[in-house]
Amino acid sequence: MPFDPARVDCWIFDLDNTLYPSSVNLFSQIDVLMGRFISELLGCDLAEARRVQKMYFHDHGTTLAGLMHYHAVNPREFLDYVHAVDMTVLDRAPRLGDRLRALPGRRLIFTNADADYAARALAALGIADCFEGIWDIHAMTYRPKPEMSAYHGLIEAFSIDPARAVFIEDTARNLPPAKNLGMQTVWIDMATEWGDRAKDDTAIDVMIDDMAGWLDAVLADLAPGAPLG
Repeated sequence: MPFDPARVDCWIFDLDNTLYPSSVNLFSQIDVLMGRFISELLGCDLAEARRVQKMYFHDHGTTLAGLMHYHAVNPREFLDYVHAVDMTVLDRAPRLGDRLRALPGRRLIFTNADADYAARALAALGIADCFEGIWDIHAMTYRPKPEMSAYHGLIEAFSIDPARAVFIEDTARNLPPAKNLGMQTVWIDMATEWGDRAKDDTAIDVMIDDMAGWLDAVLADLAPGAPLG
């Protein structure tokens, strides 16, 4: 079934590499800090720390989940450390903000990062006022996307009707749970290292590579007098 924006009253957005371009490479800062944290924790060199970091990310959804599972790492300590990044690399996004504000219904952030980091990033982009709330890794009780419990928690907390929601995300493996719950889904392909891992085309309604451009098309479809179909 093609994407139908008229069915949507709740717009759910991932944050990193979704609401800003991957060319910003904010994750490069986080990668460095994760490497340092793991190196200090395990007493290993940075090459081994990176191997562990990527292995845990691949196997557990986030590096944090693996560190908690194998090393009983305090999640708040880890997140405070790795999210101490320079947000000035993010440019304000007035065009994106205008289009987000024009969407009918509610707008939410659904991120495997924490709410403080997300709020700082949204403020740097100039779009913090566009969102009603943030469902973060703490709210998920550290069971990140694509764990189904993360989606159930979001739906319950914000009283979302999945049939009236759309989830927009750059990591393809995070879309099947949303699709299985009845949401419409959008994959934004940012050509990142992990973006297309475990990609399931049957769980994707729309594939895009430009958020503001896609929102232009959505708003055009929703405009009075737009053709039906």
